[in-house]
Amino acid sequence: MDPSSNHVPPRSPTEVTSKAKRRSFTAEYKRKVLQEVDGCTERGQVGALLRREGLYSSHLTEWRALRESGALAGLEPKKRGPKVAEVNPLARQLADQQRENAQLKAENAKLQIICAIQKKGLFRRICGRTRRVNDAGSGYRARPA
Repeated sequence: MDPSSNHVPPRSPTEVTSKAKRRSFTAEYKRKVLQEVDGCTERGQVGALLRREGLYSSHLTEWRALRESGALAGLEPKKRGPKVAEVNPLARQLADQQRENAQLKAENAKLQIICAIQKKGLFRRICGRTRRVNDAGSGYRARPA
């Protein structure tokens, strides 16, 4: 036997292999396989079925347990990862109303300050002047003490 004929070319160090993807099986497929396995009577038929379908015996064990517990819906593939929280349909409306409420409160506070200044005549006291025309023609004059 010639050793050179059995030679496999070396892999390139930069060769990128695709990442393996986890298989998922539909509930219908699981039920079909379980029915076939239940129908196997001769020795070696279950192993042949598993090889043909590319399955492991652990798949059968898991699927049988789910079937026996009555969790037929449990035979559906489960989505992996963090669970998505239910979105409350009123949450967006509530956030909008809270934002609007905060804006209105801020505007109301400004208007309250303006009203207080106008009511108490604080504007004149703050400025220290009154608006009257004097003899010099200037529009302002110092407030009499």
